[in-house]
Amino acid sequence: MDVPAGFEIDDDPERIDRDAVWAALSTEVYWDLWRERSHVEAQLDSAWRVVGAYEVATGRQVGFARAISDGVSFAYLADVVVTGSARGHGLGKALVTAMIEDGPGVEFEWLLHTKDAHTLYERFGFRIPERTVMERGSPREPDFEAAPPPDSVRR
Repeated sequence: MDVPAGFEIDDDPERIDRDAVWAALSTEVYWDLWRERSHVEAQLDSAWRVVGAYEVATGRQVGFARAISDGVSFAYLADVVVTGSARGHGLGKALVTAMIEDGPGVEFEWLLHTKDAHTLYERFGFRIPERTVMERGSPREPDFEAAPPPDSVRR
């Protein structure tokens, strides 16, 4: 895996800084804004796999990705986020690589939702779904397409 200089990627769930994850998910993203801290904690506890990005010099967590899976053939990639101060170094690509190409789900079928990162995910073989895919949206987020851009999200 190609990790940008000065950073490291780790899939140890014990290393995840839950305060950093909550801060990023509650202030720097446009999706699932209905979540409370207890929801994020439950998602972390039940995740199939989590991957963090960390500054080598400080150990500070600056990125995160979470996946849910049946552990056999299917996984859903969720909550890929890099904090504002660490963006632009290729950490999003490193997180996705660690999660789907370098981990135990390399042979899985993967699914994700994104409003603005299609170019990133297309590098990994993601494409617009075929007509065999159906989706039932969440009543908590009835209009995903109308979500505010990430830089306007603040709690």
